[in-house]
Amino acid sequence: MAVIDRLFAPDSAFQKKFFFLAKRFVAGETIKTALEAVAQLNAEGMTATLDFLGEDVLDPTAAAATRDAYLEMLDAVGLSGLQTNVSVKLSAMGLLVGEDFALENLSTVLRRAAANPDPFVRVDMEGSAVTDATLRVVDRAFAKHGNVGPVLQAYLKRTPDDVTHAIALRQRVRICKGAYNEPATIAIKTMPEIRAQYLADAKRLLLEVNYPALATHDVGLIAELERFIAERSIPPDRYEFQMLYGCRPGLQRDLVARGHRVRIYVPFGTHWAGYFFRRVMERRENALFALSSIFSK
Repeated sequence: MAVIDRLFAPDSAFQKKFFFLAKRFVAGETIKTALEAVAQLNAEGMTATLDFLGEDVLDPTAAAATRDAYLEMLDAVGLSGLQTNVSVKLSAMGLLVGEDFALENLSTVLRRAAANPDPFVRVDMEGSAVTDATLRVVDRAFAKHGNVGPVLQAYLKRTPDDVTHAIALRQRVRICKGAYNEPATIAIKTMPEIRAQYLADAKRLLLEVNYPALATHDVGLIAELERFIAERSIPPDRYEFQMLYGCRPGLQRDLVARGHRVRIYVPFGTHWAGYFFRRVMERRENALFALSSIFSK
């Protein structure tokens, strides 16, 4: 692990030499380059959510630095007039230090975000070791602030129950297939079953919850969701599709042209190598998809 951590350090030779591999999927290393990417997306009819890339932290000082980076980002977004909100990872906000500490940092971000035209803050879901803690912190923050919602991963066997919980609270949920390589004891392992569970969760959210985010690049799932939306006459201001920056931009534009709201997840920052490897290349399906996306328009 220490070797991997050194390899992915912001000042490593790997970072300096191989950014060209990830630049399709990462909007540079600064707030300025990230906002430039958002401006281009807005010009194409899409909104965004900005994610400042970071790693798990055990040091309260490092977690506070991440919090402060988000405050700076939110100020810049407010001044820019661009259509974007932000996404955060609680592990970078000090979740491994303690849930109360992470909640304090998240609450500071939520209060600052509330002043922006789009005040919403998405809490990204991470590996299963922190799923319970993440959802506990989100529930506590939601009860106090309201402008926050979780990501739920359809491949986890627990997710239907988590969907029921979110619906009861009227939380704003992003549903995705799932990005981590989890064991079969807690996760569905075959893609047909994952797709079926994703559709079941997404349809429940479309019918029962406040403005769900349908996060997928799977054209089969998108087609089925479009059919369901049309059959149920669900208006486009009741949901949005979400996709990753750099992944199938042609499909992103097609969804906009077909009248859907589309939000793009835009990561940026010096910790791009960890994001690119762990989130894009770690799972075989993600790796093949990322490589094919490099050559798509």
